[in-house]
Amino acid sequence: MSPDRTQKSLLASFLISMLEPEIRAWNGVLPLGKVFWGYGVLVSSALAILCLRAIYDGRIYLQEVTQFCFAAYTVWVLIVVWRCAASARPFWGALAQWLTVAWAGNTAFIIFFLQLDTLTRYLAQ
Repeated sequence: MSPDRTQKSLLASFLISMLEPEIRAWNGVLPLGKVFWGYGVLVSSALAILCLRAIYDGRIYLQEVTQFCFAAYTVWVLIVVWRCAASARPFWGALAQWLTVAWAGNTAFIIFFLQLDTLTRYLAQ
């Protein structure tokens, strides 16, 4: 094997090992509680705080980046919770799915109105 191919293989195996929990969540094999509370609530809240900090500081470009990341992450969490809920008890699985759908809808509205506000501030300059 060439040195370049070996380096790519090492990098790929390193990335796979680092992202192993997220890959397992994507495949729907992580426990629903871990996905819902860890990825859904904890990480989403941290991203929301980053978005709020960018808004508070008035950093429009950082606000745009954080909102995009928050929206993309919300889509990922919605899919992951949906997949992991399939192996949970029916009540908890359905509850987690609908709470995540409500969260995603709320996120969509918030990002829409924040984008509208950003656009009006940008055009007013």
